[in-house]
Formats: sequence, C-alpha cells, structure tokens
Amino acid sequence: MPVVRDLRVLLRLTNFRRLLAVRLLSQSADGVYQVALATYVVFSPERQATAGAIAAAMAVLLLPYSLIGPFAGVLLDRWPRRQVFLYGNLLRAALACCTAVLMLAAVPDWLFYASALCVTAVNRFVLAGLSAALPRVVDEQRLVMANSLSPTAGTIAATAGGGLAFAVRITASDSDVVVVLLGAALYLCAALASLRMSRELLGPDRELLQPHLAAALASTARGLVSGLRHLAERRSAARALAAMTMLRFCYGALTVMVLMLSRYTWSETESEGLRLLALAVALSGAGFFAAAAVTPWGVGQVGPYGWMAILAGAASLLEPALGLTFAPVPILIAAFTLGLVTQGSKIVTDTVVQTAIDDGFRGRVFSLYDMLFNASFVGAAGVTAVMLPPDGRSVPLIAMLAAIYGLSAAALLRWRRTEGEPGERHG
Repeated sequence: MPVVRDLRVLLRLTNFRRLLAVRLLSQSADGVYQVALATYVVFSPERQATAGAIAAAMAVLLLPYSLIGPFAGVLLDRWPRRQVFLYGNLLRAALACCTAVLMLAAVPDWLFYASALCVTAVNRFVLAGLSAALPRVVDEQRLVMANSLSPTAGTIAATAGGGLAFAVRITASDSDVVVVLLGAALYLCAALASLRMSRELLGPDRELLQPHLAAALASTARGLVSGLRHLAERRSAARALAAMTMLRFCYGALTVMVLMLSRYTWSETESEGLRLLALAVALSGAGFFAAAAVTPWGVGQVGPYGWMAILAGAASLLEPALGLTFAPVPILIAAFTLGLVTQGSKIVTDTVVQTAIDDGFRGRVFSLYDMLFNASFVGAAGVTAVMLPPDGRSVPLIAMLAAIYGLSAAALLRWRRTEGEPGERHG
C-alpha cells in the first residue's frame, strides 16, 4: 500500500519519529479525556442531557479558548516549541487529576467545567505547536505526505484513546474518574517523550524568541495584527481555511445529532447507547485513516481545491441519502464517509497553510486555524440545539447541512477556476 510505503519513508527521519511520538501520546490522552467528559455529561444516569446541554458544554470547553487562540499563537511564535510540549503536557496531567478529584466531590457544575476548560486551554498551544513544528523535521518535498500521515495518525490516536475510554467506561460502572486518570497518565508520557528532542530543534528561530513573558504579552496586539495581515496576503490559505470551517461546522452538527440518537432513540440502556456511540466514533476514525491513504493521490490528480471540492460534493449527496433514515446502520456508514471528507479536507488545508505561510507566522496562523476549527464546532452545536427535537431526528437540519456541503463544493470549484490551485501562485 502506498500509505505504508510513505510511512516507512517518514519513519526513517529520527526527529519526525520523535515528534510523531509526542503527537500520538498527547492526542490519545485528548481522546481519553474528552470521552470521559462526554460520558460524564451525557450518559451519567443522574443527568438528563439535551441538545442544549451538550451545546453549552461544548461552548464552555471550546469557545473561550477559541476566541483567544490568536493570542496564544503570538506566544507560540516566541517560545521554544519543545518546551511548550514538555510543560504543556505536564500541566495537563496535573489539571486532569484535578478534574478527577472534582468528579468525586460534590461541587457545582461550573467548577468542574472550569477545570476541564483549563485542560482545553493548554490544548490550544500543544496542537497548534505540533502543526507549526512539522516543517522543521520534514523537507518540503515530503510535507504533503507528512501532513497526510502525522495529523491523521494523531486523530486516529485520539480515536483509539476514545475507544479505550469507552471500553473502560462500559466494562466498569462509575469509572469516569479512572478514565480521567488514564488520560492524565498519557499526558505525562507525552511530556517525557518530548525530552528526546533538543530544545532548539522545533523552532522558532532564536532571533524570533522573546523569552520573557512580559515582553511577549506586550507584543501580542501587534503580533495579532501582523498575523492577520500575513494571512490576508496569502489568499489560498485564507480560502482553504474558510472552506474547512464550513465542513467542520457540518461535522459538528452531525456529531451532536448522533449523540442524541445514541442516547435516546437507538437504545434503551446507557451501556447500549455507549456502545453505539463508540462504534460511530470508531467508524469515523476509520474514515480519517482512509483519508490519509487517498488524499495524497487525490491532490496529485486534481489539486488541493479540486480534491476538497470532490469531498464536499460527495458529502452533499451522501449525507441526506444516509442521514434521513435516522437508522443506526446508514448513519454509521455516514460516520465513516464524513470522517473521510472532514479529515481529507483538513489534510489539504494543513498543507496549504504550511506552504503559504512563513515560518515566523505559522504559530499564530495555526492558532487562528484552531480558533475557526473549534468555533465552527461550537456554532454547529448551538444551531443544532435549536433545531434538534429531543429524539435527535431533524429533517431540516439534514437538508441545511447538505446545502452547506454543496455550496462549499461550488465555492472551491470557482476558486480553482479563477485563482488556480494553491502552489501554482499566491494571491
């Protein structure tokens, strides 16, 4: 298989292997932690989850740190990225332990969410730093290949971590605390793995560093403006980000729908609902893996915009055909298909941004990317909360999402005709 051959080529690069190890451990911990929170909020017997409650939880966990993402990027372009991985994962391990203690104690919900919010805050630094550091360990000729495999491998690791969390949660009742502590242990392993790389390896270049926090914070506003200006000058990167935001919105809305269907429509017991949700997550992860296998070929055939347009167009047809049944089997097939569509588009967007954006701006631009990625998911949850009935069945929601997929495909095809493919020229 070409994907196996490509992986062997990349794994010969020592520093790529080490960065990949940090990503896999860190994102598997994310998967464990996120599933622990989701099952605690949605599937705890004492909680009656609604679409509105799910949307509120997503907003608390994601939206505030999505809004300050650009500010995190300014700091990320000034701090050694290796140190961000080391201290960021150590801090997340400690905070996850705090979350476990709060689950055991009778505390107000806002205090529990505040603890989870802090873990999410650090996550903004780590994930943006992993993407910004990738060009430092892989040459430009292998960058598309690396973007197909590295972030996708991280997503699969997160899915595997989520699967492990589901398994623990289903096997042992009242095990949310154990699952959170498992996530903390994986965060600790990610921190230790980062020590295998030198402090200077991952950049940014020494002359860009501002080691004193006060100096870095003082330059935040200027850095944010310059980062936005730099992105505006790179039209291909800006347009890829816009398309990815729309596709992520659709994926977020469908995620909430599947949560509600699993909780109230497809199952009569908590454990049965968890099993169906775990299967949906696993199939979506399989779609991520398939995207890694086919996206380099697809981009080679029709270019970045062309491939994203094909993916969005396919989703506009398959999403209503499968989703309008509201039955488990067709929607589980849709989970695989839309996982492939979303991850394939993300691989393309990662590559376009990395090649179009200068190294000194990558951290803040990837933080902007991260902001859009999460804000679109939260926005989708909010819209879904208004449109979804308690049983999770909504024909208007399915129709709206199909229209968004179709409009995104049309926009991408128009940009391809008027601008050309990213890499051919920059606007």
